[in-house]
Amino acid sequence: SGSEKLSDAFSILYYGPKNREVNMKIRHACHDDLDTIMSIYQHAKKIMEQSGNPGQWVNGYPSRELIEGDLRKERLFVLENEGQVEAVFVYFIGDEPNYHKIEGAWLNDAPYGVVHRVATAGNVRGAGQFCLDWSYEQCHNLRIDTHDDNRIMQHILEKTGYVKCGRIYVEDGSPRIAYHKTA
Repeated sequence: SGSEKLSDAFSILYYGPKNREVNMKIRHACHDDLDTIMSIYQHAKKIMEQSGNPGQWVNGYPSRELIEGDLRKERLFVLENEGQVEAVFVYFIGDEPNYHKIEGAWLNDAPYGVVHRVATAGNVRGAGQFCLDWSYEQCHNLRIDTHDDNRIMQHILEKTGYVKCGRIYVEDGSPRIAYHKTA
């Protein structure tokens, strides 16, 4: 909706390659970021395939048109480190139609934030976690889903307090594991 106040002061220091301190920040994506964003998604697809998850983002997903739509809706965010875009994700507070029906149960029925399509360039350790931490700072009632074969994301979610709530189905009917984190 754009009306929620987003934290612009959220900053955490992580240590990257060779224990070098990295200072990351989140901002809304802009049109000039699109080529970089699409290359980050290509990188993420390769990593998923190499880690035993070849079926999650296929057939051109996520498409440039979808990403441009997220940009227009002001739901697309990037993580920057020293002026370089290192990660991308979708974040919003509001209704996610795919979450209406769940085999299982959400932790509550309160208004919630949603995170989708987290992807990193692979250059900065902790970049994906930083995106999730920032999202949770915006809304302490957060829902996310991931593919059965996305062991990397499942590990990150479970390690940081997300609870596996059941199974949801996305637009094409394929199943996803539903996670929820609340205060």
